[in-house]
Amino acid sequence: MSVRTVTTKRVLSTTLKPSPRHLINISQLTNDEFSSLVAKAQHLKQVYKSGQASAIAENHTKLLGKLVALLFSKRSTRTRISTEGAASFFGAQPMFLGKDDIQLGVNESVYDTTRVISSMTSCIFARVNKHSEILSLCKDSSVPIINSLCDKYHPLQAIADLLTIKESFGGDTKGLKLAWIGDANNVINDLAIASLKMGIHVSISVPESISFDKDVESDAKKLADQQGLKFEIVHDPKQALQNANIVVTDTWISMGEESQKVAKLKQFAGYQIDEQLIKQGQVASNWVFMHCLPRHQEEVADDVFYSDNSVVFEEAENRLYAAMAVIEAFVVNKGDLLK
Repeated sequence: MSVRTVTTKRVLSTTLKPSPRHLINISQLTNDEFSSLVAKAQHLKQVYKSGQASAIAENHTKLLGKLVALLFSKRSTRTRISTEGAASFFGAQPMFLGKDDIQLGVNESVYDTTRVISSMTSCIFARVNKHSEILSLCKDSSVPIINSLCDKYHPLQAIADLLTIKESFGGDTKGLKLAWIGDANNVINDLAIASLKMGIHVSISVPESISFDKDVESDAKKLADQQGLKFEIVHDPKQALQNANIVVTDTWISMGEESQKVAKLKQFAGYQIDEQLIKQGQVASNWVFMHCLPRHQEEVADDVFYSDNSVVFEEAENRLYAAMAVIEAFVVNKGDLLK
């Protein structure tokens, strides 16, 4: 058989199957779809916390006997616990596949591995390094790919964060202001879009030496104009904090960047969030502090991180319900997010 014949058959076998809907980032969702995901997470949290056997049993049969693959190139605490817990909630068996467990891109092509894994599972949670890896998985998978973190986006965190914000402000998010003080990274890329979709003004403060993602900035500006909201990128933390209801930061030194710590600390001088900066920034009286964790002292002082205004541990718990919502929407309901 010629190489040309094999290639033709491979393409035909791929294209004949309907493509599943994947979760790549928050921008791909309509405002109503994203709001629905957050509402679904809130509902499933109520079910989970209620302990009602009938409601839990009903959900437990939705994926009973199925496998959920957790394809992780990077170590994790919250993502692993939440995705394994969410899969188990729906009766599926989570299967953790770390970088040393399978042959992804080593002795086997990404295409071949993706076809094999997706043929045996109901979805794949992928926590990878590069955004291009997510796109490659989506191109060849026959089941939904859930972006559980890449270097450009972190949609599961954004869902959990907006659930946390809703709970902190009695369910009404419209007109609130979110201030991000820190690096331009995957977390704020999705959080900015998610906040705007929920009617929240967004002010981002990054050092002058750091460039914000141009694609995300363009999408955010368009969305802000459509929603009648303010979106800005500034270089003075106090300016961003002015009248902010939600104060957020993240690690300045991402996984794999440990060698850059000295340079990063110099770059972010004056960016540590502490009581003094909060007072100087004149935040709103009802402000809350958020951080996706893990946290380091240089980013936020104890007087804020462990204060009564901090909701970081509620935020971490909400990662579980975000994963549940995504499984129900993309796997159980086959991508119908409004169902």
